[in-house]
Amino acid sequence: MSDKNYKERMMRKKAHIDKKISEANIDKGVIVLLTGNGKGKSTSAFGMICRALGYDMKVGMVKFLKGDQPSGEDHFLSQHKNINIKHMRSGFTWDSQDKTHDIEKAKEAWEYALNFLVDPNINLVVLDELTYMLSYEYLPEEEVLKAISNRPAQQHIVITGRNAKQSLIDIADTVSDVKEIKHAFNQQIKAQKGVDY
Repeated sequence: MSDKNYKERMMRKKAHIDKKISEANIDKGVIVLLTGNGKGKSTSAFGMICRALGYDMKVGMVKFLKGDQPSGEDHFLSQHKNINIKHMRSGFTWDSQDKTHDIEKAKEAWEYALNFLVDPNINLVVLDELTYMLSYEYLPEEEVLKAISNRPAQQHIVITGRNAKQSLIDIADTVSDVKEIKHAFNQQIKAQKGVDY
C-alpha cells in the first residue's frame, strides 16, 4: 500500500471513529458480561478492577464458585482500601457434591452482592462466576436480573462465567464471548502460580 493510500485509509478510519465518539453521548453505569469457554474472563474482570482503583473508585466483588481458593489477585488487592472481596464459602461445586449445601452458600454470597448492588458509593461490582449460579439454578434468575437492573444508575457491573443465560446477554451493554483455541491444562500442564491463579 502506497503512503498516499495508507493516509487516505487512516483519514477515513479517523472520520468514522470520530463520528462514533461524538454519537456516544449517554452517560450511565454499564453491564459487561464476559462468557465463553476460554481462559481469561475473571482475569479481564480483575483488569477492570485495577482500572477502577486507578481512578480511586470503590469496588465490590463477589467470587461465586471458587470459594476461598487464594489467587495472586486476592493477595495483591487485599492491601487496597477501596475494594471489598467476598467469597462463596462452598468452594468448587464438584468438590462439595452437595446441592443443598451449595445453594445455601450461593444464597449467602448473593446477600453480599445485594448489599453492593444497592450502595451508590460502590462504583464497580464484579460478580465472578455468577453465570453458574443461574445455570445450576442455585439463585432465582428473576431476582438476580431485578437486582442488577435496579442498581444505582452510575454503578458498573461485570459478570463472568461460562454458558451465560440469554437473559443476562439481553440486559448486558457489552458481551464478550471468550473462545478457547488451546489450553495448557488440556495438555496435562498444571495450573501455574501467577498465570492461572
